[in-house]
Amino acid sequence: MVFPVMTACQNSGGKLKDRGYSFVNDTAQAKILIYCGQNLFSAFWYSDTLEKPFLYPVLDASGQRITRAFPLEKVAGERTDHPHHVGVWFNYGDVNGFDFWNNSYAIPPKEKPKYGRIVVQGIPTVSSGNGKPSSLSYSAVWRTETGKDLLYESTRYVFDAGDSVRIIKRNTRLRALNETVVFTDNKEGMLGLRVARFLEMPSTEPVVLTDSHGKITSVPVADNSGVTGNYIGSSGKEGDAVWGTRNNWVTLCGENQGRKVSVTLFDHPSNPGYPAHFHARGYGLFAVNNLGQQVFNPKEEKQIFTLKPGQELVFNHMIVICSGKWLSREEANKLFSGFSREQPGK
Repeated sequence: MVFPVMTACQNSGGKLKDRGYSFVNDTAQAKILIYCGQNLFSAFWYSDTLEKPFLYPVLDASGQRITRAFPLEKVAGERTDHPHHVGVWFNYGDVNGFDFWNNSYAIPPKEKPKYGRIVVQGIPTVSSGNGKPSSLSYSAVWRTETGKDLLYESTRYVFDAGDSVRIIKRNTRLRALNETVVFTDNKEGMLGLRVARFLEMPSTEPVVLTDSHGKITSVPVADNSGVTGNYIGSSGKEGDAVWGTRNNWVTLCGENQGRKVSVTLFDHPSNPGYPAHFHARGYGLFAVNNLGQQVFNPKEEKQIFTLKPGQELVFNHMIVICSGKWLSREEANKLFSGFSREQPGK
């Protein structure tokens, strides 16, 4: 399945179904609904009451949800750990000593001062049609829970689609504000998503799940029925061995009710720390971390990034979601080659 990057959604017959993506701003819930043709693809949540903005849910071309529902919804059989894993997000575990990654509603008030949140400024802007790629842009500040602004973020999402493909590209600029900002060598980062149960890897370890009534229940041995995930990295590693390795891309493959689905994260050669280490866990956390290094491999030097006021770090990533067939290694390499030649934000 070799496919071009496209700006229109197509049906199985290859005819134009719609001119790509459209957006509806739900101001009451501070989220922007994202449609591909007539079908919901995702929603961008930007309320300033959240610990961070995120995309949720994310659906493949068949309408299958590939992100975990918890903590926003209760779905029987899903894990209920790590409440900070929400949809698709971008942040980091140690910025001037503040933890932006693990912050959530579950943190006790007395512990909150140790954490940071990302606060979207105003209403995101969207653009679609007229032959241009569909995009969503926003600005935000990385703010400590004690009220200090450390970073200014400028992010642009670009969305593409094909017959059975959904593509998300993300360009993010982080600029230090009034003081020097230090990113330490930390495993908690950066572009992450928490996947649906069927994309997890089978496990015999105890889990905490939601039952059919929304009640959280501890299960001593996981039921692996329908759990089919497997990681494949560009480095040649597979399964649990992918965690902590450097890759141009990593694919997570799975199958639900007889339909194959794959989610592939791509790094970009222009990113700091390229090729990035991947924080890919069997229980469903799938992330690419450009700033962590020694924390993943003790043989490597500790990596510290320091920004003086006005200095920037720029990140470019791509997510490709395939429905009905797994993205092959050859196809992933071809997509990476094309993506690596792009210069977003230049």
